[in-house]
Amino acid sequence: MTTPVEQPPIIELTDVRKTYATGAAQVQALAGVSLAIGAGEYVAVTGPSGSGKSTLMHILGCLDVPSAGTYRLAGTDVSAMSETELAHVRNQRIGFVFQQFNLLASLAAWRNVELPLCYAGVGRAQRRERAMAALERVGLADRVEHRPGELSGGQQQRVAVARALVTDPALILADEPTGNLDSHSTDDMLALLAALHGAGRTIVLITHEASVAAAAQRSLRIRDGRLEHADDSDLIGAAP
Repeated sequence: MTTPVEQPPIIELTDVRKTYATGAAQVQALAGVSLAIGAGEYVAVTGPSGSGKSTLMHILGCLDVPSAGTYRLAGTDVSAMSETELAHVRNQRIGFVFQQFNLLASLAAWRNVELPLCYAGVGRAQRRERAMAALERVGLADRVEHRPGELSGGQQQRVAVARALVTDPALILADEPTGNLDSHSTDDMLALLAALHGAGRTIVLITHEASVAAAAQRSLRIRDGRLEHADDSDLIGAAP
């Protein structure tokens, strides 16, 4: 009988540190973060303003690189990649959902959703087909031709989620995705994220709201650049 091959974590950080130069001063935004997130997990990262959660999100999304330590995404070390390589990872392997919807006002919903495929060189017919399928998945099959200004805030965020899904990424990073939504739209967004998690997606949710974090499978809290507490499975050995 063949022994199953153990899959590496989708996210594996080992003693990741990030230091910024502010004039003559050095500011340490991350002070030795180590964690693992497995495929198909739904994890929330919380923390006060200035705690390092935004820096952590930028590193997880390959929008920034560590000053020290190692970041492996699905087993691949991205810590020393070139900007071109990082751009490819961002476009193909990570789906982003931000507090600001970041939709182009002049484009219909499906045209906004197809944009990552344009950058990837996918043909026009396939782009449209995949964009339509992604919008149907988030419940907007009847709004594909609507521009952002013709949609509610909750619907605009669903378009943003469809855009995050259209490349079939290994990881979805949601950075305060409910921050600009009313309570009803927040509930809808959390239900959508739960459904995506139920379908096997790996989701990392950055939030300052405890009620939003409670929707995740497990939570991490960051303070002063360090993971403050976590389940035993969360930590590989955070800095003391």
